[in-house]
Amino acid sequence: MDNFYAAGRNHLFVPGPVNIPEPVLRAMNRNNEDYRSPAIPAMTKTLLEDVKQIFKTTSGTPFLFPTTGTGAWESALTNTLSPGDRVVSFL
Repeated sequence: MDNFYAAGRNHLFVPGPVNIPEPVLRAMNRNNEDYRSPAIPAMTKTLLEDVKQIFKTTSGTPFLFPTTGTGAWESALTNTLSPGDRVVSFL
């Protein structure tokens, strides 16, 4: 299956559309790391330590949740609610 790329510049649509600055485009212009690569454990450890710095904590335990945002919501709800619980949802 071929990917389709629209002509012209890419835009960031959160909360956009917003033009993506050239330095950001250049920084993103690299191949993704294969998640099975031997480099991943060391890179992940560094990233998790950086997350602690961002949130200014030494006692928190950051973790990765390898799924989409929808998968994360499903997991959060499944693990905090019981069958039969009622939920208010806004569209």
